[in-house]
Amino acid sequence: MAGKSGITTQELWARLFKAPSIGSFLDEHSGEELPAFCDYIARLADEADEKRETVITRAGIERSYGHRLFNGTRNPSRDTVLQFAFGLGLDCDGAQQLCKVAGMSPLHPKVKRDAVVAYCLHNGLTLMEAQELLYESNLPLLGGAKHE
Repeated sequence: MAGKSGITTQELWARLFKAPSIGSFLDEHSGEELPAFCDYIARLADEADEKRETVITRAGIERSYGHRLFNGTRNPSRDTVLQFAFGLGLDCDGAQQLCKVAGMSPLHPKVKRDAVVAYCLHNGLTLMEAQELLYESNLPLLGGAKHE
């Protein structure tokens, strides 16, 4: 997958390992950092012409917590990131990028719960439909943990 600079992750790894020093690599690639999660979800919502409130509702996230995520005063759990993927109407690739931006592990098809979530995202299912499939598969629902 190529980023904004057109460089694939694999190529970026190769450049890192061939660099004469970490400093030279960081200097060469400064400005290529991932955006903050709050900025990224705000941009995705704007690009989709969606109101934040609508995204939060579709994501099944408590309203005030969702707004704190949008304004950057709270950090999401992995489940919350995946819920946002549904709220934003992302496909599986979009959810993977959202996980990366949030600093969370990507979905993996060998993990049953991840496979169900990825299947739902790929097929454009809603969060509620995903929760039903997770429940039917006897797997933990998204957002089961309380937010403090």
